[in-house]
Amino acid sequence: MLDIVIATRNLHKFRELKQLLNVPGIRWRSLREFPRAGKVRETGRTYAANARKKALAVARATGGLAVADDSGLEVDALRGAPGVRSARFAGGHGGDQANNRKLLRLLGHRPMSQRRARYRCVLALARPGRVIRIVDGDWKGCIAFRPSGSQGFGYDPVFVVPRLGKTVGQLPARVKQRWSHRAAASRKLRPVLRRLTK
Repeated sequence: MLDIVIATRNLHKFRELKQLLNVPGIRWRSLREFPRAGKVRETGRTYAANARKKALAVARATGGLAVADDSGLEVDALRGAPGVRSARFAGGHGGDQANNRKLLRLLGHRPMSQRRARYRCVLALARPGRVIRIVDGDWKGCIAFRPSGSQGFGYDPVFVVPRLGKTVGQLPARVKQRWSHRAAASRKLRPVLRRLTK
């Protein structure tokens, strides 16, 4: 059995990635299992830079393989913001409700045609001292006028999937896992993981 650490202490993200990256022969471990691993500051200007930095740091700290994700929301009318600062958009890290309130306030009463957005995700797989692979995925949608739904986390209650006519916050987990930006990136990483188990 091959152990790989998912470089997050966020239980929502850990569970989601564990399911999306489900490959026989791999046991997924959370960064919560490694309390001595220090926090990695996300100082990169791109998702790829942050994912790479986290994967390498966690691989070094744990002595084994690590997968790190950096993801965010990009809104066309806000010139790609909040982008890499998505988790800290309203100030503190991970204040989902505050982030959503700020986003809706900035968009104001703009019509739906001016509320186009996309979720972006980059996954990096590394061993100590070397990045093995970096992959990405996105999910196009638009921003609702008000939050709706209690599923998911982050911007899910305000991110509308036009073809489904619902926010991600209204979607069952199984639907999100088929369509999401993390699902798209994970589909690209799974063949690499399978090769590692052979």
